[in-house]
Amino acid sequence: MAKKTTLNAKNLEALGAKRLAELLIEISTGSAAHKRRLRLELAGEQSSGEMAREIRKHLTRIQRARSFINWRKVKKLKADLETQRSAITEKLEPQDPDEAFELIWRFLHLSDSIFARSDDGSGSLVESFHLACVDAGRIAKASETSPETLAEKVFQALRDNGYGQYDPLIEAMLPALGADGLARLKELSTQWLDETGQEKPRREGRIIGMSQNGPLYEDEVYNRHDDLSARIALEVIADAEGDVDAYIALQTEEAKRSPMIAASMAERLLEAGRAGEALTRLDRAAPKKDRLLPVLEWERARADALEALGRGDEAQDFRWQCFEASLEQQHLRDYLKRLPDFDDIEAEEKAMSWVATYPNVHQALLFFMEWPALREANALVLDRCGEIDGNYYELLTPASETLKEKYPLAATLLLRAMIDFSLTNARSSRYKHAARHVIACEALAAQIADFGSADLHHNYLTKLRRDHGRKTGFWTAVERLY
Repeated sequence: MAKKTTLNAKNLEALGAKRLAELLIEISTGSAAHKRRLRLELAGEQSSGEMAREIRKHLTRIQRARSFINWRKVKKLKADLETQRSAITEKLEPQDPDEAFELIWRFLHLSDSIFARSDDGSGSLVESFHLACVDAGRIAKASETSPETLAEKVFQALRDNGYGQYDPLIEAMLPALGADGLARLKELSTQWLDETGQEKPRREGRIIGMSQNGPLYEDEVYNRHDDLSARIALEVIADAEGDVDAYIALQTEEAKRSPMIAASMAERLLEAGRAGEALTRLDRAAPKKDRLLPVLEWERARADALEALGRGDEAQDFRWQCFEASLEQQHLRDYLKRLPDFDDIEAEEKAMSWVATYPNVHQALLFFMEWPALREANALVLDRCGEIDGNYYELLTPASETLKEKYPLAATLLLRAMIDFSLTNARSSRYKHAARHVIACEALAAQIADFGSADLHHNYLTKLRRDHGRKTGFWTAVERLY
């Protein structure tokens, strides 16, 4: 049974309305955010119209603000935006969807003024506007806004999509647009694309950068952005209409030679039952053999196309070849799930053996950690620890954390690799992390019965003092942790 001092709704009710009101006044003193929330609740108790006025007033206040929003203020603004969005969707929408739609649209229009004066490197603020796009689609469906009017509003928003804030808008609006609204949006977007294709005069003196082909003119840059935006809008519309040919027609000849674009076209062709055409387009856009990174989407689409054409064995061979080359686990999963029972076990064992000898030990370790295959990861570290580069802390830190419970020696070797790299290369910014790794190694040492060819912990520390004794910043950090 919960204590009477536990903070929950039932216990707070026992305080009575008068005492709760006094507490809310006390708690909200000095907090503008809390006061706004209380005003919204009070307005909502009066009427939906009063709540709408309160929301509109605050949105106007945000719109008119001019101070810069640095990263420290982003969290506070995010909370404010979410409070207003929640009030619109949770309180106002059920009572008055037309008013709610007008306000959620006004909320979306805050984006330009906010992004123009903010530092949203985390993407936290744009997330609120993406959620509002989804809200707008739902509310529009319940409102009395005509499909044609809605199409024009969506189109204008897309033209002002300089920060990507309206990226989900078309898909969110599809149910509300219906066939008539979608047709109008398609018409407007097609006109927009035609406008971007018309040659425009360059503005003298408006050079904003240089490229290999000479000056970059401001109007050219904006025209390219508009061209891309119009094409993306029409692609979403083509998908909504199930028109794969329209989607393909929107791609430039250069784009069709891109493996990623070819994969997107092939995916749609496969859904339309046109596997032969899908394979042809994929092979025309095959990645260059000297490419450093594989194109997973292209490789998977090609295997799917082969399978759809009844060339299952060829598709499986291709998946295995792709896996061997890149250790991309999705290829192996696709390969294994198509094998008969028990054959998949043998094939997985073969794959693990291949990974263990893969030239890039870090890629092999990443594969084992993500599969997951911790026993194999342990063996890899013990067998090839001399190849491990301690600079890959993004991989080694979580790997050591995962391995430490069952495989403390492997975890220790990964920690030592990071310590050695930091000290050998005098990376003073990492000394505090290296010091923590030393303490972690000491804790793990008690769990290791046999160090094998590796140094015992006290011997390892002795070597560190011998080779790096003058790195006082590191040793001071170690001493602080004891």
